[in-house]
Amino acid sequence: MRILAFGVGGLLLLGGGALVVLADQEQEAGVERARQNVAELEQDLEDARADNLALAETLTSLRAAIAAQENQVADTEGFLE
Repeated sequence: MRILAFGVGGLLLLGGGALVVLADQEQEAGVERARQNVAELEQDLEDARADNLALAETLTSLRAAIAAQENQVADTEGFLE
């Protein structure tokens, strides 16, 4: 009976150790996937910042053009009041 108990205990110990190793591998894989996702999101953010910078430059030139046009059509003589 003792031999059977020691055998079952040993099997349970080995099974528990295998589960711990498997869980650790899954955790490492999850961390690696998270790191990959972060790297992809950082790249997307960098691309979005570059796009925003280009759009900001376009917006600045458009605002300058609008300001110039407003100066051209401004009522400097007071006729439109």
